[in-house]
Amino acid sequence: MSRFCFKEKCLELGAKTYVMGILNVTPDSFSDGGENLSFKKAVTTALAMEKQGVDIIDIGGQSTRPGHTKVSAEEEWARLKKVLPEILKQVKIPVSVDTFYPEVAERALKLGCHIINDVSGRVDPKMAELVSRYSAGWVIMHNNPIGDSNFELSLHKELLALKEKAVSLGVKSENICLDPGVGFSKTSEQNRLIIRGTEKIKVQNNAYLLGASRKRVIGEAVGEDIPFSERDYGTVAAHTIGAFGGADIIRVHNIKAGIQTAQMVDSLRR
Repeated sequence: MSRFCFKEKCLELGAKTYVMGILNVTPDSFSDGGENLSFKKAVTTALAMEKQGVDIIDIGGQSTRPGHTKVSAEEEWARLKKVLPEILKQVKIPVSVDTFYPEVAERALKLGCHIINDVSGRVDPKMAELVSRYSAGWVIMHNNPIGDSNFELSLHKELLALKEKAVSLGVKSENICLDPGVGFSKTSEQNRLIIRGTEKIKVQNNAYLLGASRKRVIGEAVGEDIPFSERDYGTVAAHTIGAFGGADIIRVHNIKAGIQTAQMVDSLRR
């Protein structure tokens, strides 16, 4: 059975649909910006996520929403370092850090974080060296425009190329998880193709993460005037389709809804 491994821990792919819970310690993330800025609230939220049953907590110190203002590595780390040590001390499940800065990734890995969730769309040799040195997990997201002709096959080939480049830099295949990048450098129709085309797009024997939670593709279907926090039913539908197609991990804001999605998909598929 294929695995996604990080720091002597492994997720057995195919055993279940895993849930990654989103915890943003940012003032401007599109859905939950500002909700977990305080130290106490961030730690409390992380513990609540673990109790509810998430498999991974993904902590972000920088918004990557459309139109976001990029912050420096120093500012991103200033936000993360306030909460990471205590969260790592208190929770027993894997912790992921959402960053594309190698210097932030190194500090997080030194503290004991397990996974780097990298939305840059690049296979940075510095990041590859860190992931290899710490035996960490690396979520590599696709973040480049693709023409509309045979989109699913093109995206599959580009994800495979990202994996192969990482492996050529010394990263073990089992430490790699690929993310097709819903909402990143994609058209509306391409985002829908990703959700319904998981089986065609994913790279076999590597973990595959789908993150459509509350994104524009959901708003376009259910009504863009609907607040982000009320897009969870649409998110459940999208993640159900993706998980049925073979997505191994779903990345969610609403933990209860995400876990029920995974449980129901697994009860039908497995």
